[in-house]
Amino acid sequence: MNAAPSVILEDVTLAYRRQPAVHHVSGTFQPGSMTAIVGPNGAGKSTLLKGLMGFLPIREGRIRWRDGSLRDVAYLPQQSDIDHSFPIGVEDLVSMGAWGRAGLFGRLTRADRERIAGAIRAVGLEGFEGRAIGTLSGGQFQRALFARLIVQDAPLLLLDEPFAAVDARTSADLLALMRQWHVEGRTVVAVLHDIELVRRHFPSTLLIARELVGWGETGDVLTSGGLDAARSLSEGWVEDPWSRAAA
Repeated sequence: MNAAPSVILEDVTLAYRRQPAVHHVSGTFQPGSMTAIVGPNGAGKSTLLKGLMGFLPIREGRIRWRDGSLRDVAYLPQQSDIDHSFPIGVEDLVSMGAWGRAGLFGRLTRADRERIAGAIRAVGLEGFEGRAIGTLSGGQFQRALFARLIVQDAPLLLLDEPFAAVDARTSADLLALMRQWHVEGRTVVAVLHDIELVRRHFPSTLLIARELVGWGETGDVLTSGGLDAARSLSEGWVEDPWSRAAA
């Protein structure tokens, strides 16, 4: 694993479907930090991750990488963005994490195979290697995606709603993996809705409501004043801004 890069946002405005969705955000994801991105529905949380990945155009400002680049990133999209019907098995899905080293048509080495097997064990899917991904439960599928992240071995991980549509035990197991990545010195950034979980487990928080409300230590950001400010900003564009955040 390479050293974790820092990612610097300088007055970044991002567009989604030609409409500005994130406005004038500045700040830095520090190397080795563990940051939750929270905010009301429609606040631009997923948009911000997609902007970091280069999937959406930057309308204003810029994103800079210090001591790294997009090659150092592993990205976990929302489950709803992934085609579960694609005819591959769990082992094939997890092995995709090695493509950065082997290439699309490269051969997997013995070390790659061992790492894939170890990742499947680490997420509790041993014995599911040949199971078609379309037959997995939501929690099992998310475990397989986390195994792919383990194989990818990236110093920076961007995770979009990693605990959505999974059971409590799976959430706890995946959170433990994220905390281990943080201990290893990786940078972890996750879009989350459970504010109490963020308070308990994430040292840093970025609170957004299309524009930046707060970014720093979680206890300083997730105050009643900060949450009220995010709610006020959202009132003009969503009826129930915290319906998912409170779930």
